[in-house]
This record gives sequence, C-alpha cells and structure tokens, in this order.
Amino acid sequence: MQLLTHRQIDAKVTRLAMEILEHNTAETELYILGVNNRGMELARRLAGGLRTLSQSPLHLWNLRIDPRKPLDGATIPDHDVQELNGKPVLVVDDVANTGRTLFYALGALRDVLPGKIEVAVLVDRQHKEWPIYVTYSGLVLSTTLGDNILVEFGEEDAALLQ
Repeated sequence: MQLLTHRQIDAKVTRLAMEILEHNTAETELYILGVNNRGMELARRLAGGLRTLSQSPLHLWNLRIDPRKPLDGATIPDHDVQELNGKPVLVVDDVANTGRTLFYALGALRDVLPGKIEVAVLVDRQHKEWPIYVTYSGLVLSTTLGDNILVEFGEEDAALLQ
C-alpha cells in the first residue's frame, strides 16, 4: 500500500525544511548528518529546501552504520567529528521504527559535545523501544509490529507499507 506519493514526499520535505528553519533561527549554521543511503538522500533534499529559505551555512555529512550490526559502531567518514563541538546537529533518516538504528547512529557523536542534536525522519512509526525522540517527522504512523515501511527515492519517490 502506498503511503506517500512523489508529490506528497516533496511537500513533506518542504514542510520539514520550514519547520527545521523555524526552530533554528538563532543558529548561524547547521550540520546535517544523513544516516546511510536513504537517510542521506532525505538529508540532501532537506538541505536543498533549507538553502532556498536561508543563507546560513549548511554542512551535509554522511553517517554510516550497519543496522544489522549496530555494535560495530557508527562512523562519519571524511570529516573530523570534533568540528561538531558546540554546533547544532540534525540527524536524518528515512524511517524511525524502534529507534535502534538512530540510537546506535548517535554513538558517532559520543566523543563530542554538540550544541544540540535533533532528529528528522520522513516516517515515524511510533514503535519506539529505544530512547529516541524524533524532533521532526513528515508522517507519524501507528502500524502493527509486523508491518514494514519502505521509502524509495528515485524517478518516482514513494513511501510504501508492506
């Protein structure tokens, strides 16, 4: 079942960008960390939306973690994580389910003290088993535990309930 169409995803990204900007008006810059592939794609789109609304510098970084092996750790390749000290950080993923992936992804920040950390997702499933708070969500959805949500980015973006 299709939850979001391409047009609806575009509208959600625009709204999320506006909401993020509204809550970060006092910030002079923002670090956006996209989790893996789909989180990074959503982060790119959010950054694009933010750039149309604000001239503040944005830093777009990739945060890598294997969701099947979260204890292997999360990394931020090609960047010095110490740069995040005192800075506002937005961690972006496509779907928040139990919160486990986001919880372990935040481990990449354990050696720094950002000014604040916020989380943005396209779909928040409301099945948190881990202490994660989603600050910004495009769609909040209560599903059964057996359901799966897949976000596809491409020629025809879609969010699907499987």
